[in-house]
Amino acid sequence: MTLEEYKKEFSEDDAVGWLAIDKPLEALYPNQEPKHFAPPLHYMLGGEDPLDGISIYESKKQTDHFHFVTYGFSELYYNEEKLDSEFSKWGFELTFRLKPFEHDSETPAWPIALLQNIAKYVFSSGNWFEEFHYMPANGPIRLDTETEITAILFVNDPELEKIQTPHGEVSFLQIVGITTAEYDFLKENPETAEELYHKLKENNPLLITDLTRK
Repeated sequence: MTLEEYKKEFSEDDAVGWLAIDKPLEALYPNQEPKHFAPPLHYMLGGEDPLDGISIYESKKQTDHFHFVTYGFSELYYNEEKLDSEFSKWGFELTFRLKPFEHDSETPAWPIALLQNIAKYVFSSGNWFEEFHYMPANGPIRLDTETEITAILFVNDPELEKIQTPHGEVSFLQIVGITTAEYDFLKENPETAEELYHKLKENNPLLITDLTRK
């Protein structure tokens, strides 16, 4: 896209990257208005949470689950200087699929804190994530919960393909909860991350996190 085309299609009030993220989600969830959470104070104005927002969709595929999608790891707003970059900011947004958990409210809020904490790490360290990266949650993925899910694996979202935006490429990386034993094995055998991914996917093609999984 040329600068002239960019100016013609968008105005400075347009959230160019945000609109690009919305397109595949509208196709995946037609006629569904997601629940959306935004921090009370924008990060650029001194707020603590780097992500501009997180949307939550309700999916009926495979089994009923929540599908979280972030806005903020990529370039969201009108910015002529970022036109035709190879990657849009960090080059990805995160997603997370969660099976309803008996101790959660109707719309669980703890994944929002989890996603914001990952964003804090990325924004402060400058380190980004790619498929088959993994990290500990430093305890249960849901705080104060008896669960063996204590770490996460990054994979490509099974339903959201990589997109090309006016600001560059954006991948949808899904975080998947893994057990302490799985994480410990990965630490000793990092080359087996893709193997674990295929194993998890055998009975769980959408890689939905289930806090009761052993």
